[in-house]
Amino acid sequence: MKRTGPTNVHLRRLIHLLRKKARENRAPIWRRVAELLERPTRMRPEVNVSKINRYTRDGDAVVVPGKVLGSGVLDHPVTVAAYAFSRRAREKIEAAGGRVLTIPQLIRENPRGSRVRILV
Repeated sequence: MKRTGPTNVHLRRLIHLLRKKARENRAPIWRRVAELLERPTRMRPEVNVSKINRYTRDGDAVVVPGKVLGSGVLDHPVTVAAYAFSRRAREKIEAAGGRVLTIPQLIRENPRGSRVRILV
């Protein structure tokens, strides 16, 4: 039988971790992130820094179940966790005083997912 879903081993482990932490911590946000990561690559969101700037305030935490791209300007510090970052996006977030994290790092810091927004 042909496998469905992502074939990337690292992505499959991340999805498994997200589902496990959602059950353990009763945090539906991680289940939703796992569902968004299970989509085909073409359907995963690509979020620009300008969108992060538009929909966040100073000190917010954001998770992007896809890739963060470097188009736009970020004028306040935010914590951004994503599956992937472009080089320019990483530089702009850090230049604004923000933090760049992987999704597992954000789960370790905030297992309940409280006050974390999903940007798609």
